[in-house]
Amino acid sequence: MGKVHQEDSNVKEKNSELSLVRVKGTWKSKTGLKIKDAVDCVSAAKIYESISEQGTTWTVVSPITFTYKVTETHSLLDPSNDTLLLGHITDPQQMEDIKRSNKPMRRFVVVDQEVYKIYGPKLTEYLEANDVVYKVLALPTTEENKSMETALKILEEVNNFSLDRRTEPVIAIGGGVCLDIVGLAASLYRRRTPYIRVPTTLLSYIDASVGAKTGVNFANCKNKLGAYIPPAAAFLDLSFMQSVPRRHISNGLAEMLKMALMKHKGLFELLEEHGCMLLDTKFQTGNNVYGHNSVKVASQTTRIAILTMLEELAPNLWEDDLNRLVDFGHLISPALEMKVLPSLLHGEAVNIDMSYMTYVSHESGLLTEEEKQRIISCMVGLELPVWHEEFTMELVQKSLQDRLKHSGGLVRMPLPVGLGQAEIFNNISYDILQKAFIKWCEELSVSSDSTCDA
Repeated sequence: MGKVHQEDSNVKEKNSELSLVRVKGTWKSKTGLKIKDAVDCVSAAKIYESISEQGTTWTVVSPITFTYKVTETHSLLDPSNDTLLLGHITDPQQMEDIKRSNKPMRRFVVVDQEVYKIYGPKLTEYLEANDVVYKVLALPTTEENKSMETALKILEEVNNFSLDRRTEPVIAIGGGVCLDIVGLAASLYRRRTPYIRVPTTLLSYIDASVGAKTGVNFANCKNKLGAYIPPAAAFLDLSFMQSVPRRHISNGLAEMLKMALMKHKGLFELLEEHGCMLLDTKFQTGNNVYGHNSVKVASQTTRIAILTMLEELAPNLWEDDLNRLVDFGHLISPALEMKVLPSLLHGEAVNIDMSYMTYVSHESGLLTEEEKQRIISCMVGLELPVWHEEFTMELVQKSLQDRLKHSGGLVRMPLPVGLGQAEIFNNISYDILQKAFIKWCEELSVSSDSTCDA
């Protein structure tokens, strides 16, 4: 009687790496690197096939690359400046085709209604001078109506205009709220339509315009709905700042100060020394009592703030790494901002958060008393609030608990460890948070009668 052959029940998985190659207009998978056919191109994407007794699993690794420009320009709405219409194009052949074409360009523009009151005539003159077929939608884009309803209203109008999602980017002109809402709407229309950001406030100039995040408020939470889809380009023109109220210049300086405290001592020193001048001149480079110095400082501060912001955002556009220095001032401020809406601007709420966290750093032994005082004095010099009665210890606790839920179970608290230096901490005790809070209230509360909810 012959031997009975028993199959090994512990069959190992069979794993294959498949490359993807394009041959005569179609994609084909090839095992490993054995690509012998004449191919048009090889994709950076891979398929990993795993076959076992339980079945087959395909793991797709598909790198996605976004290319977008952040361009500082002057006189953006001058009809002779084609940046707004063509500045986003990176392909020379596409640029040449557009310039040769007799077909008129089409653009859908969403503009904040307050901005439209000031720049509407100049905007329409620009579009008409360049023979653009256009639709301008002026909307109230404030934190109170930063909603899905507003995004859907934009989408209805975009659909009626019949945009070509390949060649006709939506243009958003306004502050951060406008840029966020339009960005989300564009990312939803036909799954992704290119859009262009034109910031008209200092806050959006150095913050909202340079990253990839879009969003709207939902369930009384700030930016709870959104996507990571960067613009095709952001066009920055400081001349818009001349029509911005002084308080909104101060509001933008808060985000600039955030980057200074986290990453760049030189920027902190510029803000410390020249903050009043930046407020007085509104970053304008025309004739003023400060002379050439105002030109130099405005250029230096915006350039450093934008570059340091891009350093942090570019490698982490999708926030795969949750340890983010740019979250400084954003742990408690979202809850505070929504709680007291609309009395605090975004940058003001951020600064109150940063002010308290400066005391946490000092109480933790990370900052000297002198450094703490310099930071608070700089904030005051930038005309930013450093304390608020609704910023309670209860709000701190709730916000940090929420933070744990959305940050992989860790607080990931960015704190300054010197001027222009920072680290992420996960072990700041409740005792330190409370001691810092009490001292913060004692030293910075707006009047001697104010009570602190410790």
